[in-house]
Amino acid sequence: MTDPEGPGLRDLDPEDPAYTYTAARPPLPETPEQLRARIPGWGVDLDPANRPSFPRERFDPDLNGAHWEFPERQPERFPRERSIEHAFLTPVFGTAAPLKGVSGAVRRHAYRRYGEGRTVHWLLLVAADRVDSLEETLKSFASRHPDDPVTETGVLAEPAHHPLRSRRGRADVHHQPLDPVLVAAPWVVGGVLGYRVVRALARRVR
Repeated sequence: MTDPEGPGLRDLDPEDPAYTYTAARPPLPETPEQLRARIPGWGVDLDPANRPSFPRERFDPDLNGAHWEFPERQPERFPRERSIEHAFLTPVFGTAAPLKGVSGAVRRHAYRRYGEGRTVHWLLLVAADRVDSLEETLKSFASRHPDDPVTETGVLAEPAHHPLRSRRGRADVHHQPLDPVLVAAPWVVGGVLGYRVVRALARRVR
């Protein structure tokens, strides 16, 4: 495999994963004749006369909008997750939300173990979001502005701003009874677990 950061990118093999990020057109897995024989109607717009834009369409094989063979790689200052379908990170990637804590470990496992076509991949990412929310809530208790489950969730505004009229006729009417559970359950469960932990520690101290 040609090193994406080194010379020789003009001679990349189309089977090389780095070929995807070059200006070259990826080869078709089948010839046009094979595709036309297997898929009815394939290639109906190959004839320019059959295209809606004809004759205004201007074909310029050199005008592809890409003026590089392989873009300069963004430095990876800390490990970033990537799908197992890719041989390496894309030349440019996001750095706004680096992985951290338990939620980061769950996300890394989802990307390292399962492809994006697997349901378990996305379920793990959804679970990591919930873990991340819990981690941030616990972290807030160590700050001067801890999370407030009463005012920040809007439960006080619910009875004060037309609670029945605003909910009448909505498509999610069957989901509405679950709203209090979804909002309150994490706090109730967290409170119960916290109480049990404190009680267990108090017993050990005694």
